[in-house]
Amino acid sequence: MGIAALALLLVSNQSRAADSDWPGFHGLQQAGVVADGQLPNQWSDGDYRWRFDLQTRDVGSMAVQGQNVYLLATSPKAPTIRLISIDLQSGQQRWAREFPNAPNHLHSRNTLASSTPAVDQDHVYVAHGDRDHTWVRCLDHEGNEIWSRDFGTMQSQHGFGTSPVVYEDLLLFNFSQQSDQVKSGQPGSSRVLALDRSTGKTVWETPVTSTRVCYGKPYVHDGKVICANTGDGLYALSLEDGKMLWRLPVFTMRCVSSPIVVGDLAIGTSGSGGGGNHLVAVRMPKSSDDQPQEVYRIERAAPYVPTSVVQGQLMFVIDDKGVASCVDVTTGKVHWTKRIGGNYGASPILVGDKVLLISLEGEATLLKASSEFEKLGSVDLGGPVGATPAYAHGHLLIRIGTELVCL
Repeated sequence: MGIAALALLLVSNQSRAADSDWPGFHGLQQAGVVADGQLPNQWSDGDYRWRFDLQTRDVGSMAVQGQNVYLLATSPKAPTIRLISIDLQSGQQRWAREFPNAPNHLHSRNTLASSTPAVDQDHVYVAHGDRDHTWVRCLDHEGNEIWSRDFGTMQSQHGFGTSPVVYEDLLLFNFSQQSDQVKSGQPGSSRVLALDRSTGKTVWETPVTSTRVCYGKPYVHDGKVICANTGDGLYALSLEDGKMLWRLPVFTMRCVSSPIVVGDLAIGTSGSGGGGNHLVAVRMPKSSDDQPQEVYRIERAAPYVPTSVVQGQLMFVIDDKGVASCVDVTTGKVHWTKRIGGNYGASPILVGDKVLLISLEGEATLLKASSEFEKLGSVDLGGPVGATPAYAHGHLLIRIGTELVCL
């Protein structure tokens, strides 16, 4: 089977239909794709189904299970973080739970509630942290805490931000910490954790190279956990026992976006707020006798924070300074590059045949998912947007300023 067919199969398995749940950051297997969904080219405030006042502005995205929407928000006054459950149809709060979370040093674009919950049919899982604590928690869909773990101190100059991943009976967590450029305290120790999702007990724990904090979610593919960081580059762990299977150090800067897998390619990005970004595709080894190989590298208009989306052989990329590109995911050939404008932290999503981009300034842009550039429409959302949008059960969810809105 060729890479194009594998990519189509990947999209089919991940998106299923427009009535799919959105189980964590960037949707099913963090693909950001709902192949059978629909989006209008334009809309106005009167088109929203509901608006929910979160009271605070944060950059964590939403997860949806059935008719339940979950997201994290900082508390307006107390040093706590809130997990909020909202009914998808009515926009009414079902419940909210507060957890202690002390203020700590953050990047100017980060917030205390920058992680995205993960959900399955039984539970909702959240991660959050401060200087002295790193918590992973499991609650049922009525808000009752099932278990919690504190993995100790977190060393980061940019604050917390990674999100958990549910895969079958495991909860995967990329606990990346700072060891370079540490201003105070001890250098952190990074590892990837696999927890029993029902009990929270550690199934395996694998130390990885600590340099700069990296925030991407693990990606499960063919019995392997694909990850990205500065020190190890793109690498794979055994899903069964966490053994390091292969690694290819292709990055020199921080990895903030989440890696994706298309066919036999693992794709990740690295960069900084000051530039020097690059996107790298690595051909994964087929056996223990093979070695991973870099296939292509894109350095012009490569993203630092946003995670890219793929449909068929086309990968759609938005860099942090508002330049969008369409790339042949097989070869790295760039079909088009266009300046959209604005600055970007939210990742693009692909709904039906449209790519949705939302800038930090709150401008939504819809492009045709095609190898030829076509802008379909734009919407002034009326407030800043730092969180990646979500699409579930035919509804688009966007975190605008201090509100969550549903289209």
